[in-house]
Amino acid sequence: QVQLVESGGGLVQAGGSLRLSCAASGLTFSSYGMGWFRQAPGKEREFVAAIRWSGGITYYADSVKGRFTISRDNAKNTMYLQMISLKPEDAAVYYCAADLMSPAYPLTYYHPRTYDYWGQGTQVTVSL
Repeated sequence: QVQLVESGGGLVQAGGSLRLSCAASGLTFSSYGMGWFRQAPGKEREFVAAIRWSGGITYYADSVKGRFTISRDNAKNTMYLQMISLKPEDAAVYYCAADLMSPAYPLTYYHPRTYDYWGQGTQVTVSL
């Protein structure tokens, strides 16, 4: 069965850096689009970044562009989110998600409802 496991969350001071990992198993990686989402208390789950396992195309929310970098290591079946210059508004539970790649994916990658599989989440806290 498909499993996604996030790790790397923790506590950092504003302006600091953190790298999140998402280890995937039970799927054909080149057939799936992968995404990072986050959810803060009292707010809806929002898109952060997405990447195609094949093609090398990435997408970012405007709020994180220039500060976050999404990447993959196909040999390790792992996706990463490198975060720098963290702000208090970045604090949230971060989730990785997977959905079968399709011709429509470039139009739907930012919608949580697009994704079929989700990890358990890892918490990122940004202190003052």
